[in-house]
Amino acid sequence: MLGLQSTSAQRAVLVGEPLTAVDAGRAVETVLAEVFRAEREHAQAIDPVFARDVAGRVAAFAQHGGKRLRTAFAWCGWRIAGGTGDAGDVLRTGAALELLQACALIHDDLMDGSPLRRGAPAVHVQFAELHRTARMRKDREAFATGAAVLAGDLALAWADDLMAETALESPYGRRVLGEWRAMRGEMVAGQYRDLHAEQTGACGLDEAVTIATLKSALYTVERPLALGAALAGADDLTVDALRSAGRCAGLAFQLRDDLIGAFGDPAKTGKPADDDLRSRKLTYLLAVALVLADAAGDRNAAEILSPRSSAPSPADVAEMRRALERTGAREVVEAKIAELAEKSVRYVDGTGAEPAVRREFAALVRRASGLAPREER
Repeated sequence: MLGLQSTSAQRAVLVGEPLTAVDAGRAVETVLAEVFRAEREHAQAIDPVFARDVAGRVAAFAQHGGKRLRTAFAWCGWRIAGGTGDAGDVLRTGAALELLQACALIHDDLMDGSPLRRGAPAVHVQFAELHRTARMRKDREAFATGAAVLAGDLALAWADDLMAETALESPYGRRVLGEWRAMRGEMVAGQYRDLHAEQTGACGLDEAVTIATLKSALYTVERPLALGAALAGADDLTVDALRSAGRCAGLAFQLRDDLIGAFGDPAKTGKPADDDLRSRKLTYLLAVALVLADAAGDRNAAEILSPRSSAPSPADVAEMRRALERTGAREVVEAKIAELAEKSVRYVDGTGAEPAVRREFAALVRRASGLAPREER
């Protein structure tokens, strides 16, 4: 027991009481703790160095921080589709989603060269420091890159194992695995499109939306909702509504992340505030700013925001941030986030789910989108 879940969540898991979305996000810690205990024992039996350096590091990373949004959305999909009673399969699915997220973050930080994650050194940075004082036969950065790739692969292997076990115990296992298989492919495709856009200097709005959808929106919200619904044996109409709701909420989540990437406070976010700007990553925010700069004839903004071969200086990054403000892109993205969140909630309102579940979903969407919670009326 990690002591990370609330008393109500722990009691619900132990005696089968109904969970809330927030409780599910906390209760998944119990499942993760059991997974990591078993996997670390297995790793220790294979090789103690591997267990210490890789398996232990993956477990520590996955347990440190994270909003557990994917678990909460999987629970919402299950409840909206009529799921009741034992939530064990949903929590195991949530744990698999959190492990998939760990894989994505480890690899993403490596590919982006980002030094921080969740307020601590990124996993590849940890590996680079592991043998800092030793005489190494291999370049330290090359070692860190290879080790981080293996760590991300291990997180994915654990996620797949857990999802397969869950599907085997479910009467809807084939549907569940179909959602999982599709999600993995979408996540890899999105990551590649992100790299491809950076390499080719792409700056189009449609491409930015494609990347945001594939890389984040689908595996953050749409697929977790569909996985939860599949575990409840949902009908096609309900699944279609949840897919639409999830696509909107997932995009809202990613657009918020775009804003955080440009304007966030590292002390609050636990990651650098200017990574996206330094790499001129194609985000919806950047694409909108370029469209607005062109429409307004703001050549200075267009020039500083456009792709170029050289890395921007700190002064350039500051000017890029000002251009995002000056063009009105920041306001446009804020408005788009609110619009997408409202659309997401409307899709779920049309499913006929219980009012309490719809309210929880709406609150979760606003939380994921970084919007202020609505006051109770």
